[in-house]
Amino acid sequence: MPEFARYPSLRGRNILVTGGAGGIGTLTVAAFADQGAHVAFLDRDKATSDAVAKDTGAAFRLCDLRDIEGTQAAIAELSSELGSFDVLVNNAARDDRHNWQEVTPDYWDERMQTNLRHMFFAIQAVAPGMIEAGRGSIINLGSNSWWEAGGGFPAYATAKAAVHGLTRTMARDLGAHRIRVNTVVPGWIMTERQKELWATPEALEKHRRRQCLPDLIDPEYVARMVLFLASDDAAMCTANNYMVEAGSI
Repeated sequence: MPEFARYPSLRGRNILVTGGAGGIGTLTVAAFADQGAHVAFLDRDKATSDAVAKDTGAAFRLCDLRDIEGTQAAIAELSSELGSFDVLVNNAARDDRHNWQEVTPDYWDERMQTNLRHMFFAIQAVAPGMIEAGRGSIINLGSNSWWEAGGGFPAYATAKAAVHGLTRTMARDLGAHRIRVNTVVPGWIMTERQKELWATPEALEKHRRRQCLPDLIDPEYVARMVLFLASDDAAMCTANNYMVEAGSI
């Protein structure tokens, strides 16, 4: 791996990451911890959360993000321990494939709960502390799946498209308090889950041809974009999309 940038403004900052016990989330927790930040995360996988916390020194709470009352209570507990959060990374999501002909109203609603709803209520929970501090950075994880008109997961793609609307409107509502809200837009990131479920040799070769760059994308690069947007180096960046997709078309 190359030698990455260090951000002095992140040292000692309080960071909250949702879905921190897997994939992009784990790399993000580790990247902030390496910068000297105080990191906390939410996840529902206890065994993996224990391992991430041991490796990084991060605090965590077990939490099903579909339970909004429980999510906000977990955030309040962590904030009481660490202090108010300077950075929120709304990372948690699941891109399960599904056939549009088989989607039921209950499944649709559950996909919105899993991939969108918790983002707003996490913002609602952390924003008062940011307002009091007069600064903050909120980073929502989007997806280029809907930009590319990708098929096979209409509920997921719809939720991820809505993330961009959430970013834009909250950037306006919170901007007067110097709270920045941005979307990081990953392409096909080679997490272990992606490798296990969908990254066949044929699919990878086809995908390489669609990217401008020939290399597959390690989740570390998404974490590095998140670090930049969280730092004071990005003080004038808000309400925008930051692509990490190797020029995929």
